[in-house]
Amino acid sequence: MGPVSDVPAEQREGVGIAIRRTWLKLVSAPEIAPLALLLVLSAVFQRTNPAFLSTLNISNFLQYVPELGIVALGMTLLLVGGELDLSVGAVFGFAPVIVAVLVDQTGLRFEVAFAIVIAICALIGFANGQLVTRFRMSSFIVTIGMMMIVRGTALYVSDGFPQSTFNTVSPIKTLLIGRIAHVGDFTLLSSLIWYLGLAALAHTLLTNTRFGNWIMATGGNLEAAKARGVATDRVKIVLFVVSSVLACVAGTMNGLRVLAVFAIAGTGQELEVIAMTVIGGTLLGGGRGTIVGTVIGVLLLRVIRNGIIMVGVPGLAYNIFIGAIIIGQMVIHSVITRRQVGES
Repeated sequence: MGPVSDVPAEQREGVGIAIRRTWLKLVSAPEIAPLALLLVLSAVFQRTNPAFLSTLNISNFLQYVPELGIVALGMTLLLVGGELDLSVGAVFGFAPVIVAVLVDQTGLRFEVAFAIVIAICALIGFANGQLVTRFRMSSFIVTIGMMMIVRGTALYVSDGFPQSTFNTVSPIKTLLIGRIAHVGDFTLLSSLIWYLGLAALAHTLLTNTRFGNWIMATGGNLEAAKARGVATDRVKIVLFVVSSVLACVAGTMNGLRVLAVFAIAGTGQELEVIAMTVIGGTLLGGGRGTIVGTVIGVLLLRVIRNGIIMVGVPGLAYNIFIGAIIIGQMVIHSVITRRQVGES
């Protein structure tokens, strides 16, 4: 092949355009920006405090990740479908409280109580879905109302006091948060395996199944999806049920791990979970989202919460960092989207 100067100008220009488009496609992937920020912040925190990446800190850090992460998976699917659920934080606190009350006051086995609570939380999600689809109500309003009902119920049945310490031997307890490995300062709980498995399942569902296509279509263009025969109402109801059930499981995991349950657990969690999904690249307007991005978003926010404390920044500053990241992420995506439109 001859020197570059022998290549026709039109061909060189075409190659340049192809390279630019390939690069733009790469950097515009919603997972890239949060992943880059995650790596940079991890390096900064480690340089500031060498204990940040110690096995003990990583072990403690990974015990918190699955609980918020599992809730975020359900929220991601729901947001892609064009709706949101602000009751997940309340369900997170409600589920373990009701389990504890059933075990302590009725003498039910933990397994039976847990199954009953899963069914109750599924009904909560079903009610959300029915109200949104049948009465064409805003999911924002519906789930705020449900949040207050669920949180109020948990406070009422518990009298506002912490409940059972969950000091009980149960196969379900071992299955949900059992210790899988313990090497030195590092402890691996089964909750992390559950989280990764559910994330893989949600990713496959969203990207490689017909139902995943229905979710995307429902959130992207509701009327067009209906015209193509997609049962959009059914899709939304299923997603609301999934969201509530995952919040139920995550809340129970949290109660089992900390050995106590509080009706106010999960307060404000719904906004943090939405932030995780948005930072990961899921659109609030629906039609686009990525489970991989959500997993990165969960890690990023937990790294920030953990890191700012370890470097000496007051934990109350956490929301400042998250707000700035959300705005920055939206600006980046807006700029990239405009450039893509200009290139096309």
